[in-house]
Amino acid sequence: MKKVFVGMSGDVFHHGHINIIETARKLGDVTVGLMTDEGIVSYKRPPLLNYDQRKKIIENIKGVSKVIPQDGLNDYIRIIRQLKPDYVVHGTDWREGIQKSTREKVIEVLKEVGGELIEPEYTKDISSTALVNELLELGTTPDVRLKKLRRLIKLKPIVRLLEVHNGLTGRIVEKTRVDLDGEIREFDGMWISSLTDSISKGKPDIEYVDFTSRNQTIDQICDVTTKPIIVDGDTGGMAEHFSYAVKTLERLGVSAVIIEDKIGLKRNSLFGADANQTQDSIENFSNKISAGKRSQVTEEFMIIARIESLILRKGIDNALERAYAYIQAGADGIMIHSKEKSPDEIVTFCKAYRHFDKKVPLIVVPTTYNQITEQELIDIGVNIVIYANHLLRSAYPPMLKTAETILKNGRSFEAEKLCLPINEILTLIPGGK
Repeated sequence: MKKVFVGMSGDVFHHGHINIIETARKLGDVTVGLMTDEGIVSYKRPPLLNYDQRKKIIENIKGVSKVIPQDGLNDYIRIIRQLKPDYVVHGTDWREGIQKSTREKVIEVLKEVGGELIEPEYTKDISSTALVNELLELGTTPDVRLKKLRRLIKLKPIVRLLEVHNGLTGRIVEKTRVDLDGEIREFDGMWISSLTDSISKGKPDIEYVDFTSRNQTIDQICDVTTKPIIVDGDTGGMAEHFSYAVKTLERLGVSAVIIEDKIGLKRNSLFGADANQTQDSIENFSNKISAGKRSQVTEEFMIIARIESLILRKGIDNALERAYAYIQAGADGIMIHSKEKSPDEIVTFCKAYRHFDKKVPLIVVPTTYNQITEQELIDIGVNIVIYANHLLRSAYPPMLKTAETILKNGRSFEAEKLCLPINEILTLIPGGK
């Protein structure tokens, strides 16, 4: 029989997929290249079903002889050269958009192996991506959301988070994406910062805004988003109080909390040694981590230890010593912080961290050393990058300018050009009409 190859993700399986497979099986023996979870996240959101679950579905479709793993769009070329199919079958949808360049490469490699591309008309009344987006608009459950972060860390070279401080900023992180030459980039999750949550409430960032108030912010964001959340837990407070906070965050569906190894009145880390800040002892902070781990209900929730040694100018060795101790105490991740404008000390720490026998995910917040790229962070072993305060910082200047413009002119006419059109505000959130 002729050999036929079909590549697909098969996450939300529908009659459009059946049309493709029916076309393929009329041509010969069908091998399906099923995108791995890692392959899918290289160009769009993580699949709702994992690879093994999707494979069971595809294997039981009439006309499919074999299912093999396909590691992303670029893996078409390797598979075609290895399989040497007589036909590759794909819907016409990939003539445009993110897969257009992949299609062109497939046509070229088919010339090498003597194969032919067959393109049945795309089933226009159905789309896996549209179905997934509709499902996500319906919302998610705390349990499903909580588990997403660990899964993303396993699947992606780096997990990208952006700060949010209310439901609207949560929607920005949920929906914003850009297409860069076929590569779709978006934020993988949200960072609920103590700084921006406090400032947006008009309060100082000194742990004055307690967890009861902060939980209200978290709840508002959870109500209109589906992506995973990491919460800034400041110092975590007393170990006994931190244990209760962990249970509450789990119940809300938060994926992780980050606590910093400082004691006393909290001052923002970017003040550094210029403010009166005291680092906790390794023993005491390790006990707090252990208390939090004992109190959590799920295995998926993460407690991440934030090390302030570089902020307080205690050096790389002190930071590494603490990282080792916190991992032994049960920390699920290490966040190393710096307020230097150069990333050099962060790079040095990360390279030394690589030699640890036992490692957990590594998190950085490049607020001051912001010239470093995500690829450079990947190269030194960073797993999560947090853009920690940029939505609030970028929102304030234009709001201030609008307020001043109204005062100067005694009317709002001149300020109109600074504002989003009112009809767009009314329809900004689904259900606003």
